[in-house]
Amino acid sequence: MKVLDSIKNEVKEIMDNDSAHDFEHIMRVYKNAKKLCKQEKANQKLILSAALLHDIVSYQKSDKRSKLSSIQSAKKSEQILKKYDFSKEEITIISDAIRDHSFSQNKIPFTLEGKILQDADRLDAIGAIGIARVFATGGSLKRPFYNIDDPFCQTRKPNDKTWTVDHFYQKLLKLESLMNTKSGKEEAKKRSQVLKEFLKQLKQEI
Repeated sequence: MKVLDSIKNEVKEIMDNDSAHDFEHIMRVYKNAKKLCKQEKANQKLILSAALLHDIVSYQKSDKRSKLSSIQSAKKSEQILKKYDFSKEEITIISDAIRDHSFSQNKIPFTLEGKILQDADRLDAIGAIGIARVFATGGSLKRPFYNIDDPFCQTRKPNDKTWTVDHFYQKLLKLESLMNTKSGKEEAKKRSQVLKEFLKQLKQEI
């Protein structure tokens, strides 16, 4: 679909160099979404457009506006989509999916397109790439790897604003149970096992 190539080129120009939310993140979510689309027999044009546009506004985690990223991305996506051959209804479906995909919004999307986008994005937060991303973010914010007194949150509530490993317990290990689609759940189960194995190995090393 030529329209996807056009959107892809536009997004590439917009994205910044935040390693956890860069253009490569977009392309991994796009790849995840494409796979889920085939398995769930969903509309590729709408979902892949949403995947390309889902993080076009991405505030740093340290920014107070961080929770507004998906809302601002949804608004900006509408402006971009109006330049292409999308109906008003299609633009609404795409922008709603983008608005609701974020973990911080704490929403379950009401359309299949939204459910698949959310699953595709969450898959990139777990597995080997998820581990790389969480430590990239922690490093950019100058956070210590772990709490030396209780690294694995056994006697305290996780606080990922202070320690990077806490993010596994505050968010990442929960994602498997929050997936929307059958194919998303299957892939999340495999990737969550990678997180658990990493934490098990980390425990032996520290």
